[in-house]
Amino acid sequence: MRVLGLLKGRWRIFALTTNADRADAIRSAGAVPLIGNLDQPETLGRLAGLADAVLHLAPPPATGTTDPRTANLLHAIGRKGRVARIVYASTTGVYGDCGGAVFDETRAVKPATDRARRRVDAEARLRWHGRATCACVTILRIPGIYAVDREGGHPRERLQRGTAVLRAEDDVYTNHVHADDLARACVAALVRGLPQRIVHASDDTELRMGDYFDLAADLCGLPRPPRISRDEAAQRLPPTLMSFMSESRRLSNRRLKRELRLKLRYPTVREGLAGT
Repeated sequence: MRVLGLLKGRWRIFALTTNADRADAIRSAGAVPLIGNLDQPETLGRLAGLADAVLHLAPPPATGTTDPRTANLLHAIGRKGRVARIVYASTTGVYGDCGGAVFDETRAVKPATDRARRRVDAEARLRWHGRATCACVTILRIPGIYAVDREGGHPRERLQRGTAVLRAEDDVYTNHVHADDLARACVAALVRGLPQRIVHASDDTELRMGDYFDLAADLCGLPRPPRISRDEAAQRLPPTLMSFMSESRRLSNRRLKRELRLKLRYPTVREGLAGT
């Protein structure tokens, strides 16, 4: 389900979904469902003038180098609308491979995949909209999201499949955030985000990918994954997974803590995975 959160006043929340069958679940969560599709601009007419703030969580399409969904959303909101704040959930993939360097949000983007290029396009559109309308746009660049209680959100499934990881000399640094901390970061950005600001929504973990899966295996009581060389991985693993194994970076989250004043409930993956 692609969801767009809209806030009006203090308490009223709207959620945009393409699936009418999700309406009851959205109501149960305390929001008002709106049926619409960011791929179909004609379905978005109700968004104009509806909200004071927008939480934009919808991913770009699966192909191409641009994000027409974000373009359609901004057109629906309108340049002279009432929206004063926009928070966008982007990805740290926009940086490409950084060789394991530690860096903050001032680093230039260097996307290496079309998936990341689509996010760069969305970010540029949103920042232009913010400058043109004086809306406060905050872009959260998000790393790998995990959650122990959500399907597909825990490394347990991959460990049970026995998927290999890179040997230590070929391994890459990865970054993480617990889903609950990410949700709190989104709310904090809606309240305290600075204009045209980028924030790393990442925890304090500094682990290579293989070490992360070793830790998860130990906590779950499962065998550690096999280690293979990069050349072996290129032959055995799917291209999408290899793309993640080709980018290494360590993110500073100082803005998250100082500007959004977010205190992480799960500062590292050890705390976050401990409830398995």
